[in-house]
Amino acid sequence: MLPNLKILRKEYGISQQRLADAIGVSQQSINQYENHNVEPDIKTLSSLADYFNTSVDYIIGRTDIRRKIEYTESFQLNTEEAQFVIQYRALKNNERQCISTMVSILLNK
Repeated sequence: MLPNLKILRKEYGISQQRLADAIGVSQQSINQYENHNVEPDIKTLSSLADYFNTSVDYIIGRTDIRRKIEYTESFQLNTEEAQFVIQYRALKNNERQCISTMVSILLNK
């Protein structure tokens, strides 16, 4: 069973069928992953992680860190900057894109 799959799907406001169509499996498979202790293959897990922009570890419940694991650089941030990064990471992809667009507009004025 994938403990965080149903949580993510509900947060994104999508049906099992819509998710199934997006990643190329059946609606019954999504139902089994969410409710019946059935585990998908690694390709399907990767597709789910990509769809929700998170890690396989989060979907299977190995971590509470929701963001996708990626290379990061070390910066010395003050408290305000660190809080901004935390809030930014909590945003969905389209919300992050809005922030990026606003920053570009402000820098190019």
